[in-house]
Amino acid sequence: MARLTKNRKSVLEKIDPAKAYQLSEAAALLKDITTTKFDSSVNIDVRLGVDPRKSNQMVRGVVSLPHGTGKEVRVLVLCTPDKEAEAQEAGADHVGLDEYVEKIKGGWTDVDVIITMPSVMGKIGALGRILGPRGLMPNPKSGTVTMEIGKAVTEVKQGKIDFKVDKFGIVHTSIGKVSFTPDKIIDNAKEFLSTVNKLKPSAAKGTYVKSIYLSTTMSPGLKVDTKSVEE
Repeated sequence: MARLTKNRKSVLEKIDPAKAYQLSEAAALLKDITTTKFDSSVNIDVRLGVDPRKSNQMVRGVVSLPHGTGKEVRVLVLCTPDKEAEAQEAGADHVGLDEYVEKIKGGWTDVDVIITMPSVMGKIGALGRILGPRGLMPNPKSGTVTMEIGKAVTEVKQGKIDFKVDKFGIVHTSIGKVSFTPDKIIDNAKEFLSTVNKLKPSAAKGTYVKSIYLSTTMSPGLKVDTKSVEE
């Protein structure tokens, strides 16, 4: 059995594993249980009472976090020449079409989000095997296939994220950085959870939100009292 480090022991002493923390308590405690030298991401994991194998119980959506994610999002826009200026003015990091399609075919995926327009999806569809596993494939449901290129880029840069329940019925995403104030973490968590609740499938029976955990990049998870999120 691996020995615990001093930092790990110190962290575990601050946590009650049997306790369901109030959201405000968990948000404040995150700073005390994070020992990384870098600005760790704040992650949220929500176990849902759905069966993702059934199409009528799939949960997928987008949310604009009020305080952003704290992460610099690298955006590639694949568009026709008439939309390039709009994309660049909105702050896209890479703009073009055929040259980037060829780069991606060669294995380049050094971006966080790809935004495109309906008329060029024919060219991008062939990249599905590369982009799909990395979560980079543009999708109309997430707002990344649109004619409003500038608006889409701005929203992503300001903290718009898309999420999808995994095969275990869990939705996982980052909602900020440990350097955020507890109030900002709370605001972002509530906005995310409110969106998840609005997406409850009519076919889902019983308890919808079964559990909520907050953690940072390398910290233990803190169980959050689901009722405290509604306060």
